[in-house]
Amino acid sequence: MSNNQNFHSDETGKYVVYDNTSFNSTERDDNAYDLQQFGYGKNNVKVLYVQRNGPVHSIRECEVDVRLQLTSKEDYLSGDNSRIIATDSQKNTVYILARKYGIKSPEQFALILCQHFINVYNHIEKVRAHILDYPWQRLQAGSNPHNHAFIMVPSVTRYCTVTLQRKGVPNVISGLKDLRVIKTTQSAFRGFLKDEYRTLPDAEDRIFSTVVDSSWEYSEINTVDYDRAWTTVKDCILEKFAGPPKEGIYSPSVQNTLYLAERLILDKLPEVENIEMSMPNKHYFEVNFSKFPKWLVGEGPNDTVFLPVDKPSGFIHAKLGRAKRNDELVKSKL
Repeated sequence: MSNNQNFHSDETGKYVVYDNTSFNSTERDDNAYDLQQFGYGKNNVKVLYVQRNGPVHSIRECEVDVRLQLTSKEDYLSGDNSRIIATDSQKNTVYILARKYGIKSPEQFALILCQHFINVYNHIEKVRAHILDYPWQRLQAGSNPHNHAFIMVPSVTRYCTVTLQRKGVPNVISGLKDLRVIKTTQSAFRGFLKDEYRTLPDAEDRIFSTVVDSSWEYSEINTVDYDRAWTTVKDCILEKFAGPPKEGIYSPSVQNTLYLAERLILDKLPEVENIEMSMPNKHYFEVNFSKFPKWLVGEGPNDTVFLPVDKPSGFIHAKLGRAKRNDELVKSKL
């Protein structure tokens, strides 16, 4: 038997011989296939940028992912590497551009990265930069901010994704994730559908806890203060979740709280085109003390001891955009 031959079981279970030479990549018919998605890049490029204004220093630590899509598919189809910008070169580009331009915000730096790759390499069709921002916060000594010392406060994670197509305009999406919050009252869930599958009773007053993930898309990118916009989004979410310090704010459902937060964000940030948000339930159920003697656990209902339950959990999600004005609707129909 030839070294180029092999056994293969067909659908009947019989073994047939095929010739490996027929699978030579240079002889195949690529027209029979469609490479629908492709691209490559560098992940997890970590960079710390220190801005020194005399004795007062500021820092920005980021983790950068880069994705490139070339105009040619030959690196995939025939193994021609001549047009590949090595992922190591992409890593080096991150450091060089940070050195040249600094990192004012994740969005601003992602825009610089994308524009660089499109401008320098005319065989790149599309570039995407995803940046994770590390939550460093300046240390306070009493009421005095420290000049050069910082503490990591991982209460929420900031990120952004910028995509730029050749001959297109940048698409900028900012986001936050892992914003975990809880309130112990001013939340209810009642009046929901009653049928043979329902066992959950109405809750007049319950613990409301969630981990907020949100992303939003900008319609205007040239004059945006991305740091201010990101902080505004976070503050709006907390405002509609918690309310005023003394009395709080009533929530009839997670759905309603989520919607009110998204609407407030669009009201305060005209540069945001749409916002997407998820608020999965983090359940805390009352521990049942009814089987214990009253002299041991006390009288009255239990409203102090709860059991955290992570699975299963409800998942609430919505994306809110701006409704088209009448003149825009007419124009779109022409």
